[in-house]
Amino acid sequence: MELASKGLENVSPNPMVGSVIVYKNKIIGEGFHQNYGKAHAEVNAIASVKDKSLLSKSTLYVNLEPCAHFGKTPPCSNLIIEHKIPKVVIGCVDTFSEVSGKGIDRMKNAGIEVVVGILEKESRELNKRFFNFHEKKRPYIILKWAESKDGFIAPKDQTAPFWMTSNDSKKLVHQWRSEEDAILVGRITAEKDNPSLTVREIIGKNPTRIVIDKDLKLSKKLNLFNNEAKTIIFNDLKTIEINSNFYLKIDFNNLIKSILKELYKQKIQSLIIEGGAKTLQSFIDKKLWDEARIFTANKTLVEGIKSPNIAGKIIIKEKVREDVLTILFNA
Repeated sequence: MELASKGLENVSPNPMVGSVIVYKNKIIGEGFHQNYGKAHAEVNAIASVKDKSLLSKSTLYVNLEPCAHFGKTPPCSNLIIEHKIPKVVIGCVDTFSEVSGKGIDRMKNAGIEVVVGILEKESRELNKRFFNFHEKKRPYIILKWAESKDGFIAPKDQTAPFWMTSNDSKKLVHQWRSEEDAILVGRITAEKDNPSLTVREIIGKNPTRIVIDKDLKLSKKLNLFNNEAKTIIFNDLKTIEINSNFYLKIDFNNLIKSILKELYKQKIQSLIIEGGAKTLQSFIDKKLWDEARIFTANKTLVEGIKSPNIAGKIIIKEKVREDVLTILFNA
């Protein structure tokens, strides 16, 4: 699983997978899925074994069921059978419909001993985005906002971009962005904060930027339209592609579900929602969220726009320099 996690920013929409090959209690090969469309973990692990004759006497460990279908690469279960690896230990079943037990069955039918469900909970947690996407048919949704000590998300009469938290928190947020497929804001946040929604504070990939702009009122001079990253503009008027900006007309009568349906079609497996309060609350009210990351800044506003109202199970509460970070999961 440590090997698998190295693929975090590079393998989506594929899952993160790591594999280790053991002969007589000694690791003789290891690998992980490094980039989408490239060799899978099992392929890299097998390729790393210097003496291939040992494979027929070894055990292969992998956190996710080896694939059984031809996608960007050939099936890993076929390669395992081809090398006569006698035992395979798997963290969890791949619930993607093209696999879903088929890889396990194929290996068992070839006479391989297959053990399934070792560290199953941890294996599913590692690929929570992937499983959520295929099982719920929508992205894994992370809500993120910063609020003042007295519970406000922004000043009452905001006339310029307003940053609530410290530079340390800002860098952490940019790291989070690099780990997810897309990031979404509403029209008012785009207007008032003029965010870039990139990862400029760190080295990493920019997520796909998404903004809700029903009547296409936003100025094209805003940072969102600077072509530094792909931007999707959900609107009620047109569908057209202009440079890196993709205007998509959707049904605003059922807005949230329309957005998620479109993102599923686009194979976007994870989504950070960064505001504003109205946009965040709309996902909360529909119970369409999985995780919330909330910064409480060392500031008092007295009056302003109230923070979203949310209930969940607290997993982490820790200090990030001046700010307190609380992470909730949908209870």
